[in-house]
Amino acid sequence: MADNHATERSCIFSIDVEDWFHILDLPSTPQVSEWDALPSRVEANFLKLLNILSETGVKGTCFFLGWVAKKFPYLVREALSRGHEIASHGFGHQLVYRMTSREFYEDAAKAKETIEEIAGKRVLGYRASGFSVTLETPWFAEKLMEAGYQYDSSIFPATRGHGGLRKGNTAPYLVDARRGFVEFPISVQKVWGKPVCFFGGGYLRIFPYTVIRKMTQRVLSEGRPAIFYVHPREIDPDHPRLPMGRAREFRSYVNLRSTESKIRRLVSEFKMTSFADFLLKNPFECDCGYVAEANELDVASTTPSRVQSGNATGGVA
Repeated sequence: MADNHATERSCIFSIDVEDWFHILDLPSTPQVSEWDALPSRVEANFLKLLNILSETGVKGTCFFLGWVAKKFPYLVREALSRGHEIASHGFGHQLVYRMTSREFYEDAAKAKETIEEIAGKRVLGYRASGFSVTLETPWFAEKLMEAGYQYDSSIFPATRGHGGLRKGNTAPYLVDARRGFVEFPISVQKVWGKPVCFFGGGYLRIFPYTVIRKMTQRVLSEGRPAIFYVHPREIDPDHPRLPMGRAREFRSYVNLRSTESKIRRLVSEFKMTSFADFLLKNPFECDCGYVAEANELDVASTTPSRVQSGNATGGVA
């Protein structure tokens, strides 16, 4: 591990467990009814990611698409057997702002029930497809709490194609003190006064590792956990492609061959943990029994980082 104080603080490593054809909002995006007939690559790619994490003993959070968990339940059990947290990525990979509040609740609840039945453990966390929480979805956090979730990591505090809350909080915060519901915004760091993400998806692939490392250290030095997110397809540069325009093709497929090496360097140089374990070591001040629930996950311990908190209404900061 690099000899730097910032690297001693905990980052959070997460995997959005979906397949190569789960790219959002394209004319060529397959319908749910077509998914079963498509060749899957998620099994081999996800297992490879688990092996990479096992090499350094990293325990992270796996946000399973409910459809993937149902089709490949052994992947859920394999991740659990290696000490990772199992969380929800919804069931049908739909954009939040394209659903009604009722449709969203039903999808989130279905995913939670499906994954819990396979895992045999309570699912605490949720992440929306495409981080598609906007000002037009003020019911988002309330519906997650109704479905029984304890935390979320869907708010993207910068401008992006699918959602984004440019003025959102950048540190984890308590949304509802009575129910102990916590929001973990996706990590961003200001560059020339504007919030920029360096820590997942196309951002992780586009920026050089030296820049990602520097920005990670800056986030940690501010007392925030640096939250990383990857997709299994991103370590598979030869996976099939969906037809799309040049700009979207660049964002979806640029630098796929760089992802694996960047992940290996990150998990070697920085302390990584799961959301559940981070909350276990950094409990928010609320009378909700959260720490006891987190203990049920049997996740590995990590060194705690300082957490900032603040209140929000409806999950929108």
